[in-house]
Amino acid sequence: MKNTLLGQQLDSLLTNESNFIANLANASALIFESFPNINWAGFYLYEHQNNELILGPFQGKVACMHIAIGKGVCGMAFKEGRDIVVDNVLEFPGHIACDAASRSEIVVPLIKNGKKLGVLDIDSPSENRFTKDDRLTLNSLVEILLDHCD
Repeated sequence: MKNTLLGQQLDSLLTNESNFIANLANASALIFESFPNINWAGFYLYEHQNNELILGPFQGKVACMHIAIGKGVCGMAFKEGRDIVVDNVLEFPGHIACDAASRSEIVVPLIKNGKKLGVLDIDSPSENRFTKDDRLTLNSLVEILLDHCD
C-alpha cells in the first residue's frame, strides 16, 4: 500500500520534515482532501499527565478536545491498540458525538516502537462509508507518517 499514489504523496510531502505536529497537520489536510464523503479528519494525541487523548491537528468542524482512554471510538482504539471501523456510530456504545452529522467512523492508532502516541480519526456523514481498502490505505498512511516523525 505504500506505493499507492496517496502514499507516495504523503511520503513526498513529509520528506525532510520530522516535526510531529507539522507532519500531523499536513497529513490531516491531505487525507481530508483525498477521501470523498468525509466531514472530519485529524488526530488525537496521548497526554501522559492526564492519561487522556487531546485534540491535535485536524481538518473539519470544531471537535471534542479531551477524550478519556477507553471512551468512544477513539479512546477504545487507543486503549486496545487496534483500528476500529464503525459503520453506524449511533449503534456504538458510548460513542462521543462531536458532530451530530457524523454517521460512520474509522480510527487507526499511532504506535511507534511499541509506544502509543495517539490516533487518526476520520468521520463521514454516511453510514457504512469505510471499506477494507480504506482501512488498509489508512494503516499504510499512518506507517508512512510515523516513519517521518521523531
